[in-house]
Amino acid sequence: MAPPHCSGPLRLAAIRKTFIDTSNSIQVGKYLVSPLARHLGPDRYTASVSIRSGQGRSTHDRVLRLLPVFNDAPGALRYATEQGLAWLRDPAQYMQTGLQGQGN
Repeated sequence: MAPPHCSGPLRLAAIRKTFIDTSNSIQVGKYLVSPLARHLGPDRYTASVSIRSGQGRSTHDRVLRLLPVFNDAPGALRYATEQGLAWLRDPAQYMQTGLQGQGN
């Protein structure tokens, strides 16, 4: 929900929905991979993935914002999960090949 002091375009931007499906979170060793899909408009969703490690004050959360744009939230969530797991397999390799592949 948007803060009460926001109005106009700021308020509309704050109302946009982000789908965080915690039932799709996957624990892999010390990491928790959580896919996210954000609704941009009719048939337009972006994918992100949170890769969390640690607990309490030692928690580290890496969030990858991904391309392309998807027609539905389930497709965006599947892609985010795949990319989060790819990052866990080899972070350095993912940063080299994963980011290069997003421009295509």
